Amino acid sequence: MKYIFSFLLIFSIASSCNDDDIEDVFCTDIYVYGLNVTVRDASNNEILKEGITVIAKEGFYTEELMVTDSQDNFFGAGERQGIYIITVTGEGYETFVSETITVSGDVCHVFPESSEVFLVPN
Repeated sequence: MKYIFSFLLIFSIASSCNDDDIEDVFCTDIYVYGLNVTVRDASNNEILKEGITVIAKEGFYTEELMVTDSQDNFFGAGERQGIYIITVTGEGYETFVSETITVSGDVCHVFPESSEVFLVPN
C-alpha cells in the first residue's frame, strides 16, 4: 500500500509540472475568409459584381473568389494563410493586378484582409 501511495504521489507531481507548460486554446466554430475584395467602377464609384471575376493566386494555388447577392464583396481563401496576388477582370474594363496581399492568422483562424479595387473602363 505504501508503494502504491508513493507511486501515485510521484505521478501526480510529475503530471502537474507538465500542465504549467500547456495553454488551453479555445477556437470558435466560425469559418473565416482571408480575402475580401470590393470591386468598383473607377468612373462612377459604383459597386461591380455582375460579369466580374476575381482570382487569388499564391504559388501554384489558384482560387476564384465568390460573391453573393446579399454581399457587395468577393471573398475567398477560407482559413488559408498566404501571400496572394489578386487579378480582377470584367468585360469592358481594364484588367487589374494587385500588389501582394498577406493573409496571416493564429492557431484558430486567419485575419481577414480587405481591399478595394477600382476598375478602369476601356
